[in-house]
Amino acid sequence: MTGDLLTAQDEAAGAPVRHVPVLLDAVLSAMAAEPGELIVDGTFGAGGYSRALLAAGAQVIGIDRDPDAIAGGQALVAAAKGALRLVPGRFADLATHLEALGVEAVDGVVLDLGVSSMQLDEADRGFSFMRDGPLDMRMEQAGPSAADVVNTLPARDLTRIIGLLGEEKRAGQVSRAIEARRKLEPFTRTSDLAALIEKVVGRSPKKMHIHPATRTFQALRIYVNSELHQAAEVLAAAEAALRPGGRLVVVSFHSLEDRIVKKFFADRCRVTAGGSRHMPEQDVPPATFELLVKGGQEPDEAETAVNPRARSARLRAGRRTTAPARPLDIHAIGVPHLAAFQGLGG
Repeated sequence: MTGDLLTAQDEAAGAPVRHVPVLLDAVLSAMAAEPGELIVDGTFGAGGYSRALLAAGAQVIGIDRDPDAIAGGQALVAAAKGALRLVPGRFADLATHLEALGVEAVDGVVLDLGVSSMQLDEADRGFSFMRDGPLDMRMEQAGPSAADVVNTLPARDLTRIIGLLGEEKRAGQVSRAIEARRKLEPFTRTSDLAALIEKVVGRSPKKMHIHPATRTFQALRIYVNSELHQAAEVLAAAEAALRPGGRLVVVSFHSLEDRIVKKFFADRCRVTAGGSRHMPEQDVPPATFELLVKGGQEPDEAETAVNPRARSARLRAGRRTTAPARPLDIHAIGVPHLAAFQGLGG
């Protein structure tokens, strides 16, 4: 997986970093997989984490919603001789996948959130504004595309999406420009949309290396794939699937994802609630996790020098306690109320 705020230089370096798993040593250290343990790689991608876990002697269940990733992983399945099972589907449906496999509990879950290098590097997938292609962005290659979103939703809803999910300060101007242009001709290509956004936003003299379309493309991709909902829901699913002592290791790449993961662990590791001299501490449910990594672990300079796309990565990890899993309010940990948006996605 990769960071979202990609520069032109990073994109140009796409081929060398195509299959480099981010923070691999840190992931393996936090997971501490033992021979025979069962680990879920919820974002199989090119199989970087799965391959390393298999080398450590673990049994692996790989999940990916992208059919290309499942197809590309079949050689590793064959080489693993029964130690790797690949499941097509969303990682948020972890409970359903495990039930179908007859698995009651697992020893670890690793998640590498966001869009993969393979998806970014393939122009026909339409994720990148640096490579002209169809305006698609669908990880599952099914359902409404980014073109459907920009050509269908009212400007007010595009403004919410781009402003909230892309943190674009000029979201209103971008949305109105999209609405005006699509009346003349619908958007079908990534380069077409990127060019319009560049005209509206312009390039900051202090950030010439960041393309003006970056934040809007991030917002559309997150919206099309319901990424924040999926991220929050898989955290709850992992909590329920992990046996006591099991590890949850999550790598995220942008602030919206990382905030959700951080809030999840903060909530699940608490033993008391706040309290002050005016209000005594209140009991809260027993902690379901204990932190394995304090704060977010970042890649070192050596890794970012080899793989520039790793520079925004953050790793957070926790070990499952014996306390029972409990329901999760995904909005309380930072998932926006996307139901407020009219039309596609959600």
